Amino acid sequence: MFKFISRSTYTLSLIFITNFAFSQADTTKDPWEFTGLSSLNFTQVALSNWNGGGTSALSANGIGTYSANYTKDKEKWSNTLNIAYGIQRTEETGTRKTDDKLEFVSKYNRTAFKKWSYTSILNFRSQLQPGYSFPEDAEKIRISDWMAPGYLNFSIGLENQPYKWLTIYISPISSKTTFVLDDELSAVGAFGVDANETVRYEFGGLVKLAVDAKLDNNIKYTSSLELFSNYSNNPENIDVNWDNLIAFQINKFLTTSFSFTLIYDDDIKLPIDSNDDGETDYSAPRTQIKQVLSIGVQYKF
Repeated sequence: MFKFISRSTYTLSLIFITNFAFSQADTTKDPWEFTGLSSLNFTQVALSNWNGGGTSALSANGIGTYSANYTKDKEKWSNTLNIAYGIQRTEETGTRKTDDKLEFVSKYNRTAFKKWSYTSILNFRSQLQPGYSFPEDAEKIRISDWMAPGYLNFSIGLENQPYKWLTIYISPISSKTTFVLDDELSAVGAFGVDANETVRYEFGGLVKLAVDAKLDNNIKYTSSLELFSNYSNNPENIDVNWDNLIAFQINKFLTTSFSFTLIYDDDIKLPIDSNDDGETDYSAPRTQIKQVLSIGVQYKF
């Protein structure tokens, strides 16, 4: 228990340490621009002889977004690091992870014609801590870990920005690499990787829509929808990765945010209990959904 809390505390601290590191970088405006946002949120419920029911709980959630962008003449190079981590502790369930995300995106653009530009994108995604499922009347089961899964995607294509808030990216040349660098998870063929293998390669086409819009002076909406088709294996089954974030700026330091993530990958089979008897009947692809609502303090530069 204490080991888990210690590792979780380290992970939350990493968000603010990264922010500090970025703030120490060279802040010259031309041609580099550095920005960062750190947000840390806490919730506590303490009950004693409370006849209304409920349970005491403590939760913490940290979010960090940092970017380093280079712009000169017809070239633009954008680099973004996104970190999110959350934990919750209750009297009944102990300490559990509620959020875990590590993503790095590097995008290079060079003006081609009109509003189109030649573009290449490198994307890496994984998580920082192990993830578990908690079956009833059974020991917890580790179902994920660092680089299990890990995703490394690379694509080359054309990008268009018809509006200031909307970007459209089309890539007929795109690779998707899935890593499962854990012996136990690799042995069962988790995350679409063949049993006892650690890497799965896919080649296909990618379409990406990105929205970055101000809905009001204090309300910002960002969204990223990625659609990937594997040319050689059921190309009609589209992999979907859709991230959404609405941020409300209450004042200089207080903020509220709501994030919604939807994932569908035809190669990832999830256990299904069709008759609710506590046992897995079969495995099949399923839509994965995550929602996070947070209120807390932030630091922005």
